[in-house]
Amino acid sequence: MPHKFLRLTSIFGSALLLMLGAGVAVHAADAAPARLWTELPPDSGHIAKVQTFPDFVDLSAKLSPAVVNISTDEADEPSESGDIPGLEGHRNPLEEGPQHSKSLGSGFVVSKDGYLLTNDHVVDHPAKITVTLQDGTNYTAKLIGHDEKSDVALLKIDPKHELPVAPLGNSDEVKVGQWVMAIGNPFGFDHSVTVGIVSAKGRFIPDNYDDFIQTDASINPGNSGGPLINLRGEVIGMNSAIYTRTGSNMGIGFAIPVNMIKDELAQLRSSGKVVRGWLGVYVQPITPELAESMGLPDSRGALVAEVLKNGPAKVAGVKRGDVIVALDGQPILNSHDLVLRVGETPLNHAATLRIIRDKHTMDLPLVITESHEEELASAENQDKPDIGSPSPFGLHVKDLSPDLAHELGLDTVTGVVISSVQPGSRADEAGLRARDVIVEVNRAPVRDVNGYQKALQASGKGKIVLLLIKRNDTTEYIALKPEA
Repeated sequence: MPHKFLRLTSIFGSALLLMLGAGVAVHAADAAPARLWTELPPDSGHIAKVQTFPDFVDLSAKLSPAVVNISTDEADEPSESGDIPGLEGHRNPLEEGPQHSKSLGSGFVVSKDGYLLTNDHVVDHPAKITVTLQDGTNYTAKLIGHDEKSDVALLKIDPKHELPVAPLGNSDEVKVGQWVMAIGNPFGFDHSVTVGIVSAKGRFIPDNYDDFIQTDASINPGNSGGPLINLRGEVIGMNSAIYTRTGSNMGIGFAIPVNMIKDELAQLRSSGKVVRGWLGVYVQPITPELAESMGLPDSRGALVAEVLKNGPAKVAGVKRGDVIVALDGQPILNSHDLVLRVGETPLNHAATLRIIRDKHTMDLPLVITESHEEELASAENQDKPDIGSPSPFGLHVKDLSPDLAHELGLDTVTGVVISSVQPGSRADEAGLRARDVIVEVNRAPVRDVNGYQKALQASGKGKIVLLLIKRNDTTEYIALKPEA
């Protein structure tokens, strides 16, 4: 097929002439087109050096003796799994083995005389805790202290000799992308070693106190309570939970930062529990819609949904609807950040809150006191309500009757109760639920359905509507996007 070859040659020759001609034209005009991308010069010092894969052999040999297997005989029924969709770790039934009141996890030694750390959910309600060292020696451990909110527990055994320890590092120095190693007992396989990198820092999981380190080092049921170790051989975190849809590792694991654990150790050892600072407020995140409806410059800060009676915030003059933007001069990024910062503040510390109220900034002095956990607990009511009057945003509402107010435990009979929420509606997207009580629309109180509907009409079409709702023992602001 010579003719095809010749034709291709001819086309190539024409194209070459065109390219050469174009090159001459550009050179003549001296105006090369600008690139749409950036390239580093060949000898640039910014080019990353090629590094060899880290050798974890010596690190594993050094740290593995300090990692232990922890098994417990349960005093009560095995714990149920947590209510966080996709997460395994907190009270994970996969870590409890067969249903004969037996659970399994990991831990690590922090002192030569036998103090060990593990997860609280690994030793939840135990009748007996057995610690097995790498050499197979078994000890019965005593639970010295534990904290459910941070999922940390301190154990003590009485060893026959000094134990190898896992040194604790500084989790504040952890960098995203650095190598880490996990040691534990996944599915009961003793002292399994996996490696990976730090995927992210500051991960927040709902209903948890911790500011987790995320890693892709393989973590499976049974790894809980084991150490996450850097290349220097220091523990930077305690493996606590995994995100999974299958029950096994999917490359997303979470570890409690070791600095948070170190802050708790003295209290766990001396009193068996952790006492944290408290403001006496319920706070919520600020969504872009809330920020817009309240005239805030951005979504930073924590929105006060309710101020509890006799708490430090109440005494200081904090009001519902205030936005807390700083504590002792340090910015508050979001509601979770505020909880962590206050929890770390020493009791009886004289602090200063910076708040935004009605677009004005002010500083309020207050004293951090001990947390009152019982005032923070609330139960979810799942009863199905009756259908009431239709309303915009996919809501059905009705007047709050004295009987219903009594049933809901309310001390008032004014307001509008949501009887149902249309699936997929704006109200559903915003998180509103049946039996929520609407007490304000756009910062103005509403007494009944008539007043509620008038307030919606007055807000104007195409604008975000700000609701204040009462749910169980708490209040919360909800921003409803304009209907399409």
